[in-house]
Amino acid sequence: MAIINKKICLVGDFGVGKTSLIRRFVDAQFSDQYLSTVGVKISKKQVDFPANTTAKVPGVNLVIWDLEGHTKFKAIAPSYLQGSSGAIIVADLTRDETIERLGEHIKLFQSVNAHGSMIIALNKVDLVEPEKLDALVKLSEVHSATVLQIYVTSAKTGQDVDNMFLRIAEKIV
Repeated sequence: MAIINKKICLVGDFGVGKTSLIRRFVDAQFSDQYLSTVGVKISKKQVDFPANTTAKVPGVNLVIWDLEGHTKFKAIAPSYLQGSSGAIIVADLTRDETIERLGEHIKLFQSVNAHGSMIIALNKVDLVEPEKLDALVKLSEVHSATVLQIYVTSAKTGQDVDNMFLRIAEKIV
């Protein structure tokens, strides 16, 4: 069986760590330097599925679209989201407003891809006090009915990054 290509998008406010999550997954690297994405950046990575998976193919080539997070971008975002099989909606655990705006990003993706799979990534867990984490996760769980799963991630340490990408890859094939 041939390996297939599937497009996924990372969506979220600016500075939440979308680019860093992709870099951790694709290149196993992390940088503290912030570089704002302008428009869209596309990365690729082949994901091979374990033998015990329910996937009907041996793997998938993920074509990962890193979408700019600025509000002026919202008007053209639907054209970038077109044809995406899934999305990872990213929020920054150190900025409550990015968690509160998860619903906007979910609605935007669903308006273009009604049957696409979504995962929420609550990123930068390495910067949050453990006692504050439960409250932030509860705030994000408002959207749990519309998403496949919620992951608490760190692009810096790699916590749950590979698991999250593998989960969405399995779901979209």
